[in-house]
Amino acid sequence: MTLLLSVVIPLLNEEENIPILYQELMEVLVPLEEEYEIVFIDDGSTDRSLALLRDIQQKDNRVVVVSFRKNFGQTAAMAAGFDYATGDVIITMDADLQNDPKDIPLLLAKIKAGNDVVTGWRYDRKDAFINRRLPSIIANKIISKTTGVNLHDYGCTLKAFRKEVIKSVKLYGEMHRFIPAIASGMGIDFTEVKVNHRARRFGSSKYGISRTIRVVLDLMTVKFLLSYSTRPIQVFGLMGVVSGGIGFLLALVMTIQRQFFGVPLSDRPLLFLAVLLIFIGIQFISLGLIAELQARTYHESQNKPVYHIKKVYRTEDGEQVVRESDGWPIAN
Repeated sequence: MTLLLSVVIPLLNEEENIPILYQELMEVLVPLEEEYEIVFIDDGSTDRSLALLRDIQQKDNRVVVVSFRKNFGQTAAMAAGFDYATGDVIITMDADLQNDPKDIPLLLAKIKAGNDVVTGWRYDRKDAFINRRLPSIIANKIISKTTGVNLHDYGCTLKAFRKEVIKSVKLYGEMHRFIPAIASGMGIDFTEVKVNHRARRFGSSKYGISRTIRVVLDLMTVKFLLSYSTRPIQVFGLMGVVSGGIGFLLALVMTIQRQFFGVPLSDRPLLFLAVLLIFIGIQFISLGLIAELQARTYHESQNKPVYHIKKVYRTEDGEQVVRESDGWPIAN
């Protein structure tokens, strides 16, 4: 079966790399027995990147160029690429020549083998160890442990997705690196493959270690979305019950001490702690109830399901029929 392949490439100030990247893509994509398109997202470049992309697009109608008014960041560029891509399979990669286009057939083969998401693993990464590779190693272990989706390299942009999976994922903040973890909540099949990683030839990295704090905060968001997005009362309510229960027990003990043993309470800070814990417990439970209302509004106002369907097997007119899903429930 012939597939339409979309290659999504976000970039910022990569004028030296664009002509080489385009040539390398042509050497890989043209021999494929697939239709293809290339979607470049210019994330507010201030060099000649946009001019070069427009020149390429005028010569090749399989190229789409999306130009941002200003720099919105890599996640926003990814989101725009997914919105404008029309392919059955969407492959993402960087424009800095460190991802090798020759790995595209490998990712495509893994998709055809039945995987919904294929992620690249830069097992021989050509970056500085202290400020790039070491933080990445630590981050990958933390993300894998937190999300339960074990990958060696969350930061590798070279990935492949089935359209129905990635079109259901909404990206904010720095969440593009968490796409496999977010999509795992849909019950997808994913795999990780070793890919070639090359040293940067021109320019410098636009994304450094300064993003660490933002990534950690987004990781907390992803963990909450994966575990409690449809039942927030279970996390806030639990904290409220624990806090309020401890406060109530402390207050009960001090009440017994005062009533039966004459222990004064006016000079005991523990009394204030008990009252504080009780009020904190009430606030957590109230927050959980409000979050429950918001979760229901989120799902019901947009008709979002709390489940995702891969296929439906049914009998129609006496024949067994298998219907593919686009990631949402299939209606009659």
